[in-house]
Amino acid sequence: MTEDRPFALQRREQLMDELRLHGAVRVRDLARLLEVSELTVRRDINALAARGLLTKVHGGATLPTELDSAQAQARRTRTAATPFAIGMVVPSLDYYWPQVVSGARAAAAALGVQLQLRGSSYDQAEDRRQISRLIEAKQVQGLLLAPNLDGDGDGVAEMIDWIGNLPVPTILVERQISSWPPNSRQLEWVRSDHALGLEMAVRHLHEHGHRRIGLVLSKGSPTSAHLAHGWHKACRELGLPDDFVVRAGVALYEPGHRQTIEAILERCRRCGVTALIVHSDPDAISIAQYLSEQGVAIPDDIALVGYDDEVAHLAEPAITAVRPPKARVGRTAVEMMVSRLKEGKRRPPQRVLILPELILRDSSVRRTTSI
Repeated sequence: MTEDRPFALQRREQLMDELRLHGAVRVRDLARLLEVSELTVRRDINALAARGLLTKVHGGATLPTELDSAQAQARRTRTAATPFAIGMVVPSLDYYWPQVVSGARAAAAALGVQLQLRGSSYDQAEDRRQISRLIEAKQVQGLLLAPNLDGDGDGVAEMIDWIGNLPVPTILVERQISSWPPNSRQLEWVRSDHALGLEMAVRHLHEHGHRRIGLVLSKGSPTSAHLAHGWHKACRELGLPDDFVVRAGVALYEPGHRQTIEAILERCRRCGVTALIVHSDPDAISIAQYLSEQGVAIPDDIALVGYDDEVAHLAEPAITAVRPPKARVGRTAVEMMVSRLKEGKRRPPQRVLILPELILRDSSVRRTTSI
């Protein structure tokens, strides 16, 4: 059976509108938005990709590179030139980082460069090992790195100094340096503006009448410091108390997590908290499940907002979440590196923040007319 062409055109125009707005889209989100099957969305993406209007990535699509079509044509026709090779070291290949990598791969494919990926862990020794492997192979002209920069001790300063003295240009991804050693001037970075994302969540809850909001931060996350900064800033500006911050000692889905959640919710009851912002999604889902077991209604008794938007839509009810622009961060990092490799010292160092998005779902807006 053939597809009704006018409806297909309207749907693809809406798909492109979403792509221009966000820079990247996911098949599952588009299927919900357009009220069609994921198979239909994939067919639309294939059709638009064939016309060069978007770039397919795993699970979705991104915008084509911003570099003009003349450069793309030149890449297709040249035969002798050797493309750039860029190394990328990320701390995880499962949660959060696959979308960053997908964005980087899409940009690399569009720009005709090679991307050599290495998975590390949240450990400086392993970071150095994987970075050194790429350097020693002498096959990369630049590096995109997400090293472990937690803490304020000598180890972090040594890591920053070591990265600053690598023999190839380096761009930090979802990281930045807080200290300023002599070689830091040339260190570049691109990351999500997590502090602003947290502010967006606080202001959303405030607009819906919540005046006592709590923040639950994930165990051992590099994002926590940025979220705490945004939290205190938003609360001060709105005149809200900012003393309810929980730094979970364990992940809220590990053994023993129920006691931790129970303690958090008991504190909510004592302090009159009516809304919680939780980093990250799995922890938010665990809290939602516990609340349901206790007969606490979401969002009527307590509202929830998650941070990361990896699996927040799977909860019941689906959880409102702040979505960092992960694919756009990866894409921008590659584009920055290619620009740096082409322009050299003529190009001034760049440090880029990209805004997150607040995805509204059923967990944060009460169904009743009053708070």
